[in-house]
Amino acid sequence: MPQKEFAYSIDQFKEIAEKTLKMAKGLGASSVEVDLNEGLGSEVSVRKGEIENLEYNRDKGLGITVYVGRRKGYASTSDLGEEAIGHTVEAAVSIAQLTAEDSFSGLADPDRLAREVPDLDLYHPWHISMEDSIDLARECEQAAFDVSPEIRNSEGASVAVQEGQFVYANSNGFMQGFPSTRHYISCSVTAGEGDQMQRDGWWSTARCAEDMESAHEIGKQSGIRALGKVGAKKINTKKTPVIFEAPVASGMLRHFVSAVSGGNLYRQQSFLEGTIGEIVFPELLSIEEDPFVPRGLASGSFDNEGVQTAKRSVVSAGRLEGLFLSTYSARKLGLASTGNAGGAHNLFVRSSAATHEFRDLLKMMGTGLLITDLLGHGTNMVTGDYSRGASGFWVENGEIAYPVQEVTVAGNLKNMFKSISAIGNDVLSRSSFKVGSVLIDSMTVGGE
Repeated sequence: MPQKEFAYSIDQFKEIAEKTLKMAKGLGASSVEVDLNEGLGSEVSVRKGEIENLEYNRDKGLGITVYVGRRKGYASTSDLGEEAIGHTVEAAVSIAQLTAEDSFSGLADPDRLAREVPDLDLYHPWHISMEDSIDLARECEQAAFDVSPEIRNSEGASVAVQEGQFVYANSNGFMQGFPSTRHYISCSVTAGEGDQMQRDGWWSTARCAEDMESAHEIGKQSGIRALGKVGAKKINTKKTPVIFEAPVASGMLRHFVSAVSGGNLYRQQSFLEGTIGEIVFPELLSIEEDPFVPRGLASGSFDNEGVQTAKRSVVSAGRLEGLFLSTYSARKLGLASTGNAGGAHNLFVRSSAATHEFRDLLKMMGTGLLITDLLGHGTNMVTGDYSRGASGFWVENGEIAYPVQEVTVAGNLKNMFKSISAIGNDVLSRSSFKVGSVLIDSMTVGGE
């Protein structure tokens, strides 16, 4: 069995980072940032009870960004020996000397760097042998087959164990890092036969293995979901209420995060450009960002530039209050970093009205389309126009009537956001964007 321990300690990483900073300074860099990382883990997948793939991974790397005035250079290496690092630093400095000046580039402002780094309980190694991982994957897949004889095939079940650590340091005096883990179990199976073969799956991920759904439950859900799609029909084109089931609702709302992120805003490629302080959602909806959730999938007390993160309101009673900015994008916009270099942290969608049981959302919709899967990438971030392939279930009188396939769902994200009328309480633990199923009053569903 491969070694299941880090090759370096955090203190050793800090020593390497310190030496690297000094090397770059000695070669004429005016400011420097260094990122050291190491990862290790394993993954097993089985299909129809047979081992299909066994994989071990172990990697490490160092990336260095140097600034010579406002000229930027970057280089990286997977060799952490002193000679290799020296060559990497020289390469970064050489690149910086050849690049054009950018008045917005540079390190994060010193007064915005994190000074306190609390333990957010992100490191939980899963001491499971490869043999036990194989047994767990088989258990997961078998639970799917046990749902019904109509579950006739499998795309496999997987168990993955991953851990990593990093240190980020810069010449403004910041140097911090920590280890973290992330594990997952997944399963995907096929039900039916001939033209009615339908595939679906389920998965769970968490920092700690104990926080995941059981392998048996993941397999069972995979089987139930695939079986439920058998007999899918097409429907006629119409305007109708739509429910985005929780697994796809978070994806739909991530378009909002993208639209209010610095890169799209300063490039003027966002349908929400210039809407800070305006109503972009119904009054019932608020969104909070909380980087300090213990064991959170997107937790962190500082971002990729060392900037202090903060718990904050992004949307309050429908009104846009916060953006997602790195140091560079903030400078381009004449604003300050929000601690989001590297992306958003844990996001929570709140409702001032009651959140609803899933079955109650169906009753509120009455007749319409429940979307459980989305296909394609038909989203225009400049205009907000939205068109995706979809499948799910047709709902009549608040009850699921039959499965639906080969339809498109279309609208404009601005209108879709404002047309949200209810939110479910069926929030999934596996996502860093915590939102239940979402009911939208009207969208165009394209069918026959």
